[in-house]
Amino acid sequence: MRTLVAIVVAQALGLSVMSAPAVYAADQQDSAKIAELKKQLADITEELEDLNSRVAKNERHSATDRLTITGDFRVKSHSLHYQNVTWNPAIGVNFSDFGMRAMAGEYGNPMDADSPIGKMMAANPDLAAAFQSGMLQGVMPYVLAPFSQQDIDNDLLYTTRLRLNLKAKVWDNVDFAGRLSMYKNWGDSTGVQVFDSWRSFTMDGTDSGNTSGDWLRVERAYFDWRDIGGSPFYLSIGRRPSTYGPPSQYRENELRGGTPSGHLVNFNFDGLTLGYKLGEVIGVDGMVVRFCYGQGFESQWGNGELFGDTVTKDTHLGGFNIDVINDGNHFLQLTLFGAKDINDGFKGTMAFPNQLAAIFAPTMYQDLQKFDSFNFVTRVQPSGVIGDMYLGGIGYAYESDEDQKFFASFGWTQANGNGNAGMFGGMLSDAVFTAELNADGTEIIMSPAVADDDSTHNGYGVYVGMQIPAPYGKVGLEYNYGSKYWTPFTQAQDDPIGSKLATRGHVVEGYYIFDVNPKMFIKLAGLYYDYQYTGSGTPVGAPQKVSDVVAGRAYSLLPVVDKAYDINASLTVNF
Repeated sequence: MRTLVAIVVAQALGLSVMSAPAVYAADQQDSAKIAELKKQLADITEELEDLNSRVAKNERHSATDRLTITGDFRVKSHSLHYQNVTWNPAIGVNFSDFGMRAMAGEYGNPMDADSPIGKMMAANPDLAAAFQSGMLQGVMPYVLAPFSQQDIDNDLLYTTRLRLNLKAKVWDNVDFAGRLSMYKNWGDSTGVQVFDSWRSFTMDGTDSGNTSGDWLRVERAYFDWRDIGGSPFYLSIGRRPSTYGPPSQYRENELRGGTPSGHLVNFNFDGLTLGYKLGEVIGVDGMVVRFCYGQGFESQWGNGELFGDTVTKDTHLGGFNIDVINDGNHFLQLTLFGAKDINDGFKGTMAFPNQLAAIFAPTMYQDLQKFDSFNFVTRVQPSGVIGDMYLGGIGYAYESDEDQKFFASFGWTQANGNGNAGMFGGMLSDAVFTAELNADGTEIIMSPAVADDDSTHNGYGVYVGMQIPAPYGKVGLEYNYGSKYWTPFTQAQDDPIGSKLATRGHVVEGYYIFDVNPKMFIKLAGLYYDYQYTGSGTPVGAPQKVSDVVAGRAYSLLPVVDKAYDINASLTVNF
């Protein structure tokens, strides 16, 4: 643009110089006209320079601002209360197998106090007496610690969540999108939690919904390639938008946040989606058919594969997600997918609780007692494949022109175990432990051998709710229920007590949203959890009746919550 201005001005000045002698020769009185012409040229030059400045600024703007950044910022205060928190740990031991091995002398001479079995009997006199009297036969509980029960109150928990949305137009039919997230407790950026429940286990799929510290994580990063070859097909690859899908976006007071049903999936994973906008072909508003594929676990890389003893497998996900109709008032969605080769856990980090160290690592615990407020942080990886899972569901939502919203969702899960088990169990089954000698033959240790059940287990969940206008905002009421074997992939939901939609039992939530302005709102909410079965949110371990654990009739390696409630208030700003 600067070159254009220079050329125009030079040509104008050149014309004025060439015409000046002719003007003077013809009429000396035209000097005033020449002066006027020069003034006009000066004005034109000034206008062109101003135009050049503005155009250059726009060029710089388009070159540097190709990435659009928006986001939201939320501060939240919780009052958390847990009732009848019960810890009654035990493992199922095959005492018949133990007896045969002991009688064969595999564990040494029981009369020798220095033999492995002699040491075990001395450390567990009650167990030794019961075994010698013939009271221990078959698979029976081996109690690991005394029964304990208490109510726990965390009267004040503050959290901050920052999410930055990234968008870029790559080409006419290609876009990039991403989201960076920070989610932290006030005064805590350690990144790991003491392992007292499956909620406290930090892993790839749940980082966005688990308070982990004051750093940004890549929650989403993917591209969309639309209208491929002029067809209704589109392709998207990357870290998927698989959190806060319908109808869970209503309680968040935001638009649909993810593709799959939020009742079945609120879990980060990497993969691809191949979609077809069928509605454009048959004339149904918003109808889209999607095939989704992803990998939920990498078994070899990073797990010490070069030692040659990796026994886990990659976990692959695949299935269909169909928006049957989405016309602005009515939304109907169908979901069906499967997860193959699920392991008894994920790669992750946790602070190992001293309570479990006393049970499973007694030698180390001798030193840990000197530092009772210390926990060692460990990288965890699963020990083997425990089976496959399938999930399906149907969800419907209605939004009136008066901003009234009503929804209902039904979900189904099926777990197919293969009989394998790790320390915490197999696929919705408990582990059966057998007694073995350690590497140097000096100590008897209990090792998980098989799962106590390899049958197929079906679970179901129901999720209903409404949101209607109210003075200064809107009010909402939601209810969800999960059966004994209900096992959705919603562990990234950021409820501190645990994903409400993964609950095996009842959850009721009520909230009032005050709209401060179109970009800012205050939310007052309360959630009440009534757990019916243990193990909410994990496919590992057999669900036990919470009432039986509370009464001391059933066991659990991790503490069990009977009932809980969360009273909270939050302020959210969108920018």
